[in-house]
Amino acid sequence: MNEAVAANADRFGSLSTPSAARLISLLLPAALLAGAFGSQYLGGLYPCEMCWWQRYAHMAALVPAALAFTAPAKSGRARTFTLLAALAIAVSGAIGVYHAGVEAKIFQGFTQCTATATGGLSTAELLKQIVHTPLVRCDEVQFRFLGISMAGWNAILSLGGAALILVLGLKGRRA
Repeated sequence: MNEAVAANADRFGSLSTPSAARLISLLLPAALLAGAFGSQYLGGLYPCEMCWWQRYAHMAALVPAALAFTAPAKSGRARTFTLLAALAIAVSGAIGVYHAGVEAKIFQGFTQCTATATGGLSTAELLKQIVHTPLVRCDEVQFRFLGISMAGWNAILSLGGAALILVLGLKGRRA
């Protein structure tokens, strides 16, 4: 049994730091987006405008993270794409900090409506869309886990993940 555990440790321990950074830069935003969309479509939690901004940054991170896999992990091209993904992940985390601050009433949020409507609709269709769209305020927490809102968790995980990607990317550069 101990030999099997050691064999698995060797297999997973052989992941180089640039490879680990590249993998985290792809899996982190994908997992956070899966959680966000899952909470929306399976949990009934509708996103506010700032929630969408955080999602957009993670969506943007997926592009360079995927492109990082088009080159060897230790190449400059892969490192550049990985660090661009880390930057986009950090942007989502920064928006999450601001959003959590709005929820905690530390920062002032929006004072006007931020809902968007689909163009090209008749007045009746537009009115129907507005009436059936849930109103979600950016300054109200819909769900907390361990006392932290989803925006707060996004901030923690995104900024922590971006820092880890940066450390692994810089460590791999020196090695």
